[in-house]
Amino acid sequence: MAKPIFFISDLHFGIESKEKENELEKKFVSFLNFTKEEAGELYILGDLFDYWFEYRRVIQRGYFNTFTALKNLVDSGVKVHYIIGNHDFMHRDFFSEELGVKLYENAIKSEILGKKFYLAHGDGLVKNDLGYKILKKILRNKFLQWMYSLIHPDFGIWLASFSSKTSRDYTSEKDYGSDDGLFEAAKNKIENGFEYVLFGHTHRRKLEQYKNGYYINLGTWLDKPCYGKFNGSGFEIIDWE
Repeated sequence: MAKPIFFISDLHFGIESKEKENELEKKFVSFLNFTKEEAGELYILGDLFDYWFEYRRVIQRGYFNTFTALKNLVDSGVKVHYIIGNHDFMHRDFFSEELGVKLYENAIKSEILGKKFYLAHGDGLVKNDLGYKILKKILRNKFLQWMYSLIHPDFGIWLASFSSKTSRDYTSEKDYGSDDGLFEAAKNKIENGFEYVLFGHTHRRKLEQYKNGYYINLGTWLDKPCYGKFNGSGFEIIDWE
């Protein structure tokens, strides 16, 4: 019998005090160790860090235990997939070459345990968010990323952190209207044949049925750590204590 598939999103390492960060990392490492025994694959739907800008020869300081646990998880045979989020300013090859994690710049459309899944971070999918859509094109521009990489890492990572906070404040304070814009996007995917549509980004945990499919938002570990679990017949969101 196939093992279940796990899903997480929006941990935002780097936003809290040192004490809170250590506590959050302990919880995450324990979750990864649990995943190693219980799951067949793990999908991370973006924003593992509150900011990530990867230089060719410099990795931002801290979270050694997280990287080690991810590497051990992959080495144990569990496939780990990472969809780049809006706080993932620049990924090169550290995750793929050093940790064995598969990176995706765009949404994943895949059959998982016999069901059709659409997986994305969710940024840029809300209809009335034109400002962010323009910003996303700028941040993902390869030439501009290369130019940014010429900045000294001490200043570059500080600036990435500052920009990340600005982006997070914008997302949390913006009025998207009474409707959940990502739910509207999910409805469209379901009407096009997907059975499960998973997003993060808005930090609003949800599991809603629509016609023959389900819209799931995995929330954020900043509020209450949790993970999604799919066993082939049903999906559930489980608190991680």
